[in-house]
This record gives sequence, structure tokens and C-alpha cells, in this order.
Amino acid sequence: MGIKESELILNPDGSIYHLNLLPENISDTILFVGDQDRVEKVTTHFDTIEFSTQKREFKTQTGTYKGKSITVISTGIGTDNIDIVFNELDALVNIDFETRTIKKNLTSLTIIRLGTSGAIQEDIPVGSLLLCERAIGFDNLLHFYKDTSFLDETFSDAFIAHTNWSSRKSSPYVVSADATLLKLFSSPEMILGCTATNVGFYGPQGRKIRLPIEDPGLIKKLASFRYNGMRIANLEMETSGIYGLAKLLGHRAISLNAILVNRVNGTFSKNPEQVIENLTEYILARI
Repeated sequence: MGIKESELILNPDGSIYHLNLLPENISDTILFVGDQDRVEKVTTHFDTIEFSTQKREFKTQTGTYKGKSITVISTGIGTDNIDIVFNELDALVNIDFETRTIKKNLTSLTIIRLGTSGAIQEDIPVGSLLLCERAIGFDNLLHFYKDTSFLDETFSDAFIAHTNWSSRKSSPYVVSADATLLKLFSSPEMILGCTATNVGFYGPQGRKIRLPIEDPGLIKKLASFRYNGMRIANLEMETSGIYGLAKLLGHRAISLNAILVNRVNGTFSKNPEQVIENLTEYILARI
């Protein structure tokens, strides 16, 4: 029996519902950016652009860079959007849309997040580039899926104890980057660290403007946590979902971050676009 129309929703032209894509529209190497306006800032480096579309915040362009086919997609913000993008990309390569059945031979995509982020360690300067070797998710996305035996529960248990994490919040989970991609993108100029994925930008990241927050000491607790020599380096809003769904669906994923903010020093980049451009060039040189 095929997958029901209510579960796998297709547009009248046969494209996947949210992304507005057909299987032939994407490459097996995909760059994730958050901002739809950033898609063309990446593809301006391409030799050719063969396909372009946009629906809602999901803008996609596929082209070639030095002879290699690459797709760039804007995901918007948050792991809720990552859930949509990841599941629909997987469906494009691993579901037969005619029969609505799972293909016998599955395709593994390479997903590279080109993101922006804020550091919470004093020695990580604004303008630096950071490679996420693990992500700790404060979202609850992976708790809705089964077979998550790859999660590092010892790490998350130590974190919960260190921070006295409220039981009213979602239970943190820890997931690793793809080892092959981690090696590919590592270099002396790239800082390694654990990324914390938050469910919001203000209160969930310890920012107080008008509203009081539940844990005013959150940033200090995150910054002081250590586990087997690893520390939490930065905060953002997508990586844990990317790493988790990649593991579940059999894809490879890595997250790289342009550090635009240092929360401890209270600084923001004076030229954020240049930092993002530096990261873009770094990634394209290694794909």
C-alpha cells in the first residue's frame, strides 16, 4: 500500500508540498542557509544556475560550482522548519512519487549548514568560523521519533545535572556530526565545538529585553559546562535537528557557523556579511 495523500502531500504539478520541488530539481549535495536572501549570495559563486524556485521561506537554487552539482536551500529559522525541509528532501530522493512507496535502493544526501551563530566562550572572537562536532538540542524534535539510540545520553545527563535543568523544559539531547564531513571541513583556521540549539532567540537564549526569564544564569551555566574536555561553544537554532534527522534518515550532515556575536563580551560583528562570505568560500573550496 502506498503512502496516503494526507501523509505525503504533493502539489498539483507533482512537486513536494512545502519545498515546491520535483526529484530532478535537486543535487545530492545540499547547502542549508537560513535566510532566503542568502541563497543567491552563495550561488553567485556558481558557474551555472540550472533551476530556481521559491515557496514561502523555502528558496531553492541548483547549479554547478567547478563542475560539481550543488543545491542551495533556505530553511528559515528553527528545528520545526528543519523537520519540514529534511523530510521533504528525503522524500524527493527515497520515495517513488508515482507509486507512493519507499524505493528499494536508498540515496544518501550530503547536507552542509552554512549558518550564523553567537559564541558563549570569551576566547571565541567575533568573525571566527566554527565547526560543530556535536549538537545539544533544547528543542523537542527528536523526541517525536523512534530509534534514537545514537543519542549521547551520558552527555545530556551530565548537562542536565550541571545546569539544574528544569523538568518543565524539553529534555536536552546530544547528537554528533558525520565523522567523514567533520574531517573534511576541519582545519587549523576552524574552531571546533559543541553547538547548543535553542527553541527561540530571546528568552531561550538568555536574552532579556522586557520579559523576565526563568533562568537568568543560563549563559554562565552553558559556558561553564564541560564533558570529557568538550564545552558548549555557541548558540543557534537548527543544528540539533539537522544532525538528528540525518542520523535517522541515513544522510550525512555537518554544520558550520559564522560567529557574528559574542554573548560574553557583548560584541557584534562590524562586518557580518564579510564573515558569512568567508564561510561561504571556505565551504565551497572543500566540497
